[in-house]
Amino acid sequence: MATRQSVEEHLQMAEDTLRYAEDQFSLAKKQEHYNQTEYTKAQQLLETAVIDLGHVAHSGNPQQKEQIERMRLQLQRIQNEMIIYPHH
Repeated sequence: MATRQSVEEHLQMAEDTLRYAEDQFSLAKKQEHYNQTEYTKAQQLLETAVIDLGHVAHSGNPQQKEQIERMRLQLQRIQNEMIIYPHH
């Protein structure tokens, strides 16, 4: 079973990743030319966070699994939006 601290650390990292990705996505929508490198980095961080949360969820208790699943869904939402958005 995952320790409470371990789950909290993973959730905090995921939240930081979510915030960073949302910032990059917001910038991309505002600017015609934006930093593609940062946008791509945000997408990679999102993918890593989703995978990491999947691993942690297997060893969490029911409450932790619910928290992890909610965060995973938020990450996947922005991840999908970033993929679909027509960026050039």
